[in-house]
Amino acid sequence: MTDRRVRIAVQLQPEHAPDYGLIRDAVLRAEDAGVDIIFNWDHFYPLNGDLDGAHFECWTMLGAWAEQTERVQIGALVTGGGYRNPDLLADMARTVDHISGGRLILGIGAGWNQKDYDSFGYEFGTPGSRLRLLAEYLPRIEHRLAVGNPAAPGSVPVLIGGGGEKKTLRLVAQHADIWHAFGDLETLTRKSAILAEHCAEVGTDPAAIERSSSWPGVDAAQGFVDAGVTLFTIGTPGPDYDLTQVREALAWRDAQG
Repeated sequence: MTDRRVRIAVQLQPEHAPDYGLIRDAVLRAEDAGVDIIFNWDHFYPLNGDLDGAHFECWTMLGAWAEQTERVQIGALVTGGGYRNPDLLADMARTVDHISGGRLILGIGAGWNQKDYDSFGYEFGTPGSRLRLLAEYLPRIEHRLAVGNPAAPGSVPVLIGGGGEKKTLRLVAQHADIWHAFGDLETLTRKSAILAEHCAEVGTDPAAIERSSSWPGVDAAQGFVDAGVTLFTIGTPGPDYDLTQVREALAWRDAQG
């Protein structure tokens, strides 16, 4: 169990919205509904349906969200680690954090969608090479955030998404404030124990790393909370950005007291 407050996030997936105004409206509706965090994702093409359909870029969008919103935290779930020079990414994060008044979460992962890499001229490599690059980049990101002037007004928590037991979870133990896990409750519980082992090896308190997961539904959510999850995210595609499931999750959150 944890004494953290359970939080609900929505991931507004920036695909199949032919007009950015549809996303702007969804951000307004999500904040008004009471979500704690609004995420997008860092891809260059849709991941569902027409893979050449309408799409918008992640970080310019986060800058707009930083101005548009007042209360919610914002971030990417997650940024592709190999898409930008890490010092540039850190300075972008620092700037968006200033625009938002300290509400940015820096979500990052190794990347996986080959079409993004091939179409934009990045080397796709292998899962191992992308993880090695992420391991190289994370200390540079931390350093650049530490020396930026003016310093970020918020703590800029780092969220790492992924579940690789040998490499990714070790990076989580070394660098993350939030770990976003994938999979069912049994998988999460097993990998959370492996994360604790990595934390012991590198001298990190495993309780200091927040556990995050996709929303499993009202009936299953308490089991995830009992396993230590305190952040749930509902993915919502365009162009409609239907928040019905988000509102169900918010009602469940508020009933927890």
